[in-house]
Amino acid sequence: MSARKIEDSDVVEDPAEAVNEVRLVGRLAADPQLRELPSGDAVWNLRVVVERAAPAGREKPRQRVDSLECAVWSGRLKKQVEKWQAGDVVEVSGAMRRRFFRAGGATASRVEVELTAGRIIRRAASG
Repeated sequence: MSARKIEDSDVVEDPAEAVNEVRLVGRLAADPQLRELPSGDAVWNLRVVVERAAPAGREKPRQRVDSLECAVWSGRLKKQVEKWQAGDVVEVSGAMRRRFFRAGGATASRVEVELTAGRIIRRAASG
């Protein structure tokens, strides 16, 4: 295998080709939590658990689910999420974001899905 020099013509500059879209269908691991940030902003945090499908032609994966952190910043969706509860099956969409913040005097970061839309598909069974 030989190395190839990357030419300017190899760089994709058409922003229409850049896509950051996420769609998840899964269950809520816990009730959404409202957090007030030091800036005064409020954000709803929730975790969506999504089952992994087995890759084509392979055995079932060892890890059977992915647990994905999500954040809700927009007003209308905040009102919806406020009523969601652990065990609800939801469909959400948004974009992956890496957020930087200060924690314990150091800069930290986390990757999360910033939700722009969501709905309940099925309520959790009440017991």
